[in-house]
Amino acid sequence: MKRKPAPKIFFLVLLVALGLYAYTNVLPFHFSGQNPLVPENLTGYYDKSSEKGVWHGEDVMSYYIPEPSKIAKILGTSSGAAKRIEVDLTNQHLYAYEGDKKVFDFLVSTGKWGKTPTGTFNIWIKLRATRMSGGNSALGTYYNLPNVPYVMFFANNEVDRSRGYSLHGTYWHSNFGHPMSHGCVNMRTEDAEKMYYWADPNLNGKPSISASTDNPGTPVIIYGTAPAE
Repeated sequence: MKRKPAPKIFFLVLLVALGLYAYTNVLPFHFSGQNPLVPENLTGYYDKSSEKGVWHGEDVMSYYIPEPSKIAKILGTSSGAAKRIEVDLTNQHLYAYEGDKKVFDFLVSTGKWGKTPTGTFNIWIKLRATRMSGGNSALGTYYNLPNVPYVMFFANNEVDRSRGYSLHGTYWHSNFGHPMSHGCVNMRTEDAEKMYYWADPNLNGKPSISASTDNPGTPVIIYGTAPAE
């Protein structure tokens, strides 16, 4: 009597299942991060000649950034209290404080295809618009996004500026409250606009600015663990 080939079939199915899991969950996470910053992109200017982008195989149109409103000028006025930004990965929320007073509470989307770093950082440059790219075409996670709005890059001694982590507005998805990024902190564009004018370094009437000793960037504190979705 012949033995049943069930065990071989079982292990074959198991290997296929593990392969599919790795392809859809492990590989995209480890090989779909964002590209290093390109200095030429750090102009802060909206590029009208390149408004169409790509997000995971889909064409998307960039969001036109309006001129600063009166509210932007008010947000840029300091109360004198120390500012800080907290990003709660577990609950996918951003909180902004002046001293002990919470002034903003926004839903965000943090890293899904690339890990958002944890720790204490400082904003080192604010750009009204810039290009971002990364991901992996073979894994279906490639993106090339012009005119990302209201970008606030942050870094510290352990996470170099070249890594390109930032808080920024988002025009290619609206699934906030769930991990959706390649490492950055995605925000609704209208929320990112408020944060852009509120956070330091103070723009001093400029569209974009780098932090300095006299005009330092607001601390960004990131903690928790993003949900696996």
